[in-house]
Amino acid sequence: MTVSVGDKLPEAKFKEKTSDGMEEVSTADVFAGKKVVLFAVPGAFTPTCDMNHLPGYIEHRDTILGKGVDDIAVVAVNDAFVMSAWSKSSGGEGKIRFLSDWDASFTKAIGMETDLSAGTLGMRSKRYSMVVEDGVVKALNVEDAPGQATKSGAAAILEQL
Repeated sequence: MTVSVGDKLPEAKFKEKTSDGMEEVSTADVFAGKKVVLFAVPGAFTPTCDMNHLPGYIEHRDTILGKGVDDIAVVAVNDAFVMSAWSKSSGGEGKIRFLSDWDASFTKAIGMETDLSAGTLGMRSKRYSMVVEDGVVKALNVEDAPGQATKSGAAAILEQL
């Protein structure tokens, strides 16, 4: 089942590297009682993700938050150490939450998995963005191809807020 507008996100666990070390956070921790912009990338440090998708959210962070959003998070099927390194190298540390869906359990639960083995990446997430209010999907934007970041980019989200 692929998640749709109006669906409640399923319970899942992410890993997040914080100043206190590695922490496990649930979907409830991330979304309960909040308005959150979540976007997913096929992989940290991959070209479109690193040079196009993530930078737009960092650049427009304050504008997005100014529209009543409590938090912005990026999720990828990467381990938490990779996500932490990406947060530091991208300038997103402390600005955006970098969530590791290390085993793709969240990605699979919402029907957003894609096999990118042909590109040597293996099982990953489709590229998408969503607006989530108290765990319920209010807007969803899924890219047609993993190398594009237009429908799911920060500019598109700003139009929906």
